[in-house]
Amino acid sequence: MDCYSKKKNFYETTSFKMELFFDLSLDLFSVAGFDGYFKRINPALKKVLGYPDEILYGRPINSFVHQEDLEATVETRNYIISDGIPLLNFENRYITHSGDIIWLSWTSVPAKEEGLIYAVAKNITHKKKLEADRNALITKLTQSNEKLKELTFTTSHDLRSPVNNLLSIFSILEESNMKPSEILEFIELMKHSTAGLKNTLDTYVDNLSQKDVLTVLLEQLDLNEVMSKVKNSIKSLIETSNTKIISDFSATDQVKFNGAYLESIFLNMFTNSIKYAKPGNHAIISVSTKIRNGSTQLVFEDNGIGFDMDKIGDKVFGFRETFHSNTDSKGIGLYLVHNHVTALGGKIEIDSKPGQGTRFTISFKG
Repeated sequence: MDCYSKKKNFYETTSFKMELFFDLSLDLFSVAGFDGYFKRINPALKKVLGYPDEILYGRPINSFVHQEDLEATVETRNYIISDGIPLLNFENRYITHSGDIIWLSWTSVPAKEEGLIYAVAKNITHKKKLEADRNALITKLTQSNEKLKELTFTTSHDLRSPVNNLLSIFSILEESNMKPSEILEFIELMKHSTAGLKNTLDTYVDNLSQKDVLTVLLEQLDLNEVMSKVKNSIKSLIETSNTKIISDFSATDQVKFNGAYLESIFLNMFTNSIKYAKPGNHAIISVSTKIRNGSTQLVFEDNGIGFDMDKIGDKVFGFRETFHSNTDSKGIGLYLVHNHVTALGGKIEIDSKPGQGTRFTISFKG
């Protein structure tokens, strides 16, 4: 028997095995018509989709496709039919009979003469779930990294004020000839400053030691207590600069916010106002609360040198943005304040003119 006859005889005697291959394959086989209906589906695909035959063959293929993938699926099928070019690894979602969503990856070959599309698919739902979990983890790690960077900036920046406070005390000690009766007063002042520094450090250590740095704890805070704590941490700075702080929390003395964030806001607002006082003038800082449209507002006003808002606009809250010649300015304080407020759903507005002071209005999330 010649080679051709042997080959012909092989196909004739084993043709039934091709049918068996279709039925027993673990891959998902289907034959679809150009009219958009299944013409044949192997048991593996039937099992994955879960519908009875009358539904699988009686409804258009599009009715099984996830709504969000429908447009791309229709465009791709039309492309296969019109151009007659095979399609490789096209991914879309299907809705099973039980309502589950599965991901399928299709390789399809059109047969124009027959008006059919021969396709094989793989169930890649598990792979997609792993991808989604990985992407969610990457997103969380990225957010955690940004949060840790912000905590680092906050810690390093906000510690400068209580440290400077201590340095100013030592400076006074060096330059003055104190009487014995005055020594106790300075020791008490140093105790307050050191305690303020320790409290600040403890707060940031607690924040950094949280298991999930993305979780920002909210608590009911007493504004008088927060302000008093911050004022004690920079007591020497306030006294040596002859700064006057006026508070009016008659509208409300309570706010639901993060404690460390609120302390950082008070600290940066106070030290900025002191730093940017008008030459020859003492800083006067007013802190008050208002209730507007059901939202609590915290307002800081000073009599300092102010900003030219027509020039700087939103850059006032930018990272490392500085607008005055003060050598101690790092361009981080207002950036931190803005991040603290907006991270918890609030907003901050500024009203200022050169030489006419500045007003910051913080609106907390209702």
